[in-house]
Amino acid sequence: MKQSWKPGTMIYPVPAVLVSVGENEQEYNLFTVAWTGTVCTSPPMCYISVRPERHSYDILKRTGEFVINLTTGRLARATDWCGVRSGRDYDKFKEMGLTPIMAEQVKAPIIDESPVAIECRVKQIIPLGTHDMFLAEVVNVQVDEEFIDAESGKLDLQRADLITYCHGEYFHLGDVIGHFGWSVRKKPKKKR
Repeated sequence: MKQSWKPGTMIYPVPAVLVSVGENEQEYNLFTVAWTGTVCTSPPMCYISVRPERHSYDILKRTGEFVINLTTGRLARATDWCGVRSGRDYDKFKEMGLTPIMAEQVKAPIIDESPVAIECRVKQIIPLGTHDMFLAEVVNVQVDEEFIDAESGKLDLQRADLITYCHGEYFHLGDVIGHFGWSVRKKPKKKR
């Protein structure tokens, strides 16, 4: 039997990512975002939704650039901490022992310790209510070689140890249970 939940419970789990912003070291900041995802493949586009009162909001709106840094079990504490502390009060890179390095296409830094950094340029800001959605084009993606499967060329989720967020808790991603199209793939006929 299904039970009604309040609308705010939304769709879970969601990615738990660290977004980096800023045009120079003095204004670099990190903040945690769970409202994020892919919206288009060609051109590659994604979004993040941000509350206007967040410290990074004005930096993001002014620069029009950001980096989505995927997070791992090793980055879980930093992910949580950067979501509950303000860049007005802390240098989050320094406090969490994270290394900002230059991105290739945007001025916002990437987190060296993140296995995947997605460089983005804002195309549109859409006010939604509590959050504004920053719709962005993906202009570059950097992936640590150690997490790319040599055979398939894909990101190895088990080795990358990516995390998600669900109802106030963080989780590791699970095991592979199938491949795209496996449910309709025809089984080879047995030879007689």
